[in-house]
Amino acid sequence: MALNPLAIHEVAESVLGCVCAALDDAAALVDGQPGCPCRACVVPGSPAWDGCTDPCSTDGAGGQLTVHVARIFATSSFPADDRTVQGGRNCVPVASTGAELVVTLLRCAPTMSDRGCPPTCDELAAAARTVHVDATSIYNALLCCLPTTGRRRRGPQFFLGAQRVLEQAGGCMGVEQRVTVELPNCGCPKGEESP
Repeated sequence: MALNPLAIHEVAESVLGCVCAALDDAAALVDGQPGCPCRACVVPGSPAWDGCTDPCSTDGAGGQLTVHVARIFATSSFPADDRTVQGGRNCVPVASTGAELVVTLLRCAPTMSDRGCPPTCDELAAAARTVHVDATSIYNALLCCLPTTGRRRRGPQFFLGAQRVLEQAGGCMGVEQRVTVELPNCGCPKGEESP
C-alpha cells in the first residue's frame, strides 16, 4: 500500500513531542535536571552540533533536541526489511513500510577552565547524571508515549533500537536513540491502481 504524504513527518513530530514531554517531566522530578530544550525540532538529516548553548533558554534547559529519519524501507514482517523484487505497473503494494528515526539530544558538556584546567570530578559526575537521566527519559518516552500516538487505536508498532551516549565534542555531550516505526499504509495515490 502507498503512504499518506505526511505519514513520515507526522510520526517524527509525534516522537519529538513524546520525548520533549518526558524531558520536562524528568526536570520536575529530578533537582537540577534540565527540561526539554527550547530548540526542539524535526530536522532533514543528521543534526549539526551547533545548539548546545541555546541562547533562548532562560531556565537552564539549553541544548538541542532533534528527530530525523535515517531510512525508510518496505517490510512484510515488521521490523525486518522486505527483499521482494518490485516491478510491474502502477502502484505495486508492499505489506508495510517502516521508518527508522533517530532522536538526538545535545547538552553543554563541562570543558577546560579559562586557566586550562580540566573539569573537576564533581562537574563530570553532574554531567554524567544529566546524560543518564536524559537517556532514561528518552527511552521511557518511546516505550510509554509512542504507543498512544497516531491514528490507530493502539498507536504504531515500533522497534526500540540501540541507544548510545555520544562522545563529547565541541563542548557538547548527549544521547542518540534509534526507533523504527511501522507507518500506516493508506492505499495507492489517486489515479493509480494496484495490479
